[in-house]
Amino acid sequence: MASLIEHIKEQMARDIIQFVRFEATDLHGVSRSKSIPSRFFHELHGVSMPRGYLELTLNPKDSEVDHISATNFNCDILLSPDLSTFRVLPWTEQTARVICDSFTILGTPLLTSPRYIAKQQLSQLQENGLSLRSAFTYEFCIYGIAEIVNSKTISFPAASILNNYDQPFIQELIEGMYHIGANIESFSSSTGPGQMDISFHPEFGIAAADSAFTFRTGIKEVAKKYNYIASFFTENGFYNSGILSHSLWDFNGQKNLFSVDGGVQALTNIGKNWLAGLLVHSAALSCLMAPTVSCRKRYAKYGKESKDFVTVNSAFNDNSCAFNIKCHGGKGTQIDNKLGSATANPYLVLAATIAAGLDGVKRELSFQDVSEENQNTPQLKPAAIPLKLEDALAALEEDLCLREALGDTFIRYFVAMKRYELETEETDADRNKFLEYFI
Repeated sequence: MASLIEHIKEQMARDIIQFVRFEATDLHGVSRSKSIPSRFFHELHGVSMPRGYLELTLNPKDSEVDHISATNFNCDILLSPDLSTFRVLPWTEQTARVICDSFTILGTPLLTSPRYIAKQQLSQLQENGLSLRSAFTYEFCIYGIAEIVNSKTISFPAASILNNYDQPFIQELIEGMYHIGANIESFSSSTGPGQMDISFHPEFGIAAADSAFTFRTGIKEVAKKYNYIASFFTENGFYNSGILSHSLWDFNGQKNLFSVDGGVQALTNIGKNWLAGLLVHSAALSCLMAPTVSCRKRYAKYGKESKDFVTVNSAFNDNSCAFNIKCHGGKGTQIDNKLGSATANPYLVLAATIAAGLDGVKRELSFQDVSEENQNTPQLKPAAIPLKLEDALAALEEDLCLREALGDTFIRYFVAMKRYELETEETDADRNKFLEYFI
């Protein structure tokens, strides 16, 4: 730690850093921050912020506090910097950024903090002699600022503007992200007009979610320099997906525990257990991975059998499945969790995926357990996800495994927040109008 602090001091002096931005994620995955003059950075163990900044919806109202009734809602919390995440922002002059963990003023972790919850699940993996290597793939859209009329009427610039006509924007984005710790592996135009697809290089531990969190803010800041608006928001039948590609490794990160020798289309036994856990808990998972009404509409493509739910499945090298088992590309076997929307908080996606998969490993679940009724374990049902958000919230409340893993405090608050959003969806026009600017 002493050498890290010394390195930061040298970097701040060399780059003439004037401000340091303390960033933390709220429940939506939106960056909330405070900036301080650099001369105070070494004297601080953290900066204070009202708790409501991290727990309220994007357009808070006074009545919302009474509706959710959060304990100690008006208290301050402390943003404690994770110094390993300190980076100089390449697209902003003389400013650095550090990702923070949230604590109460008494020093206890904020139990609704998505990053804290993700780190807890990673610790659970370590206690079982395992580690996770993962990476996010995001779809997002680039709008010309003049093209935004309102949230219901959006016209897009041509997708080719990014691939062929605005290389300076792409170059600054890719290089800037690399220097700030988000290592972009590939990018391309996606299926929709103005829609891009971007993938990160796999990393172990919390770094994968940190990279995604960094990108979600950084892309918006770089886009504004070029008179664009970048949005992950999903609405009006147009969907931006968020995929978590991941593989389970031994504690030291030396062996991929999903891979069968020879590169054949097969999963190891522990890989089958992990996948079965994902399938068993898919209903509750979907609530955290597709947390808005509009982004859940994409689930309908997985089946036509019901207006209320769809059955999810898995297959090898099949992008049409909810869980795609990839056995190519030189990275070893990995599972693409494709339940996600780009609007989801990456820390919650990581945490919930670990909780579900690890439950499958601990209980040695098999595909037969998922497809057949088991009287001794009534929570084992056919893998299906509700199309309606309100039904997914109920599934999350009833999923004892995820509730225990993520914490009762977080589940209660998350469900209350989402139910409030559902109740005010039609009346709270301001929040819906500007949501795309933040997410």
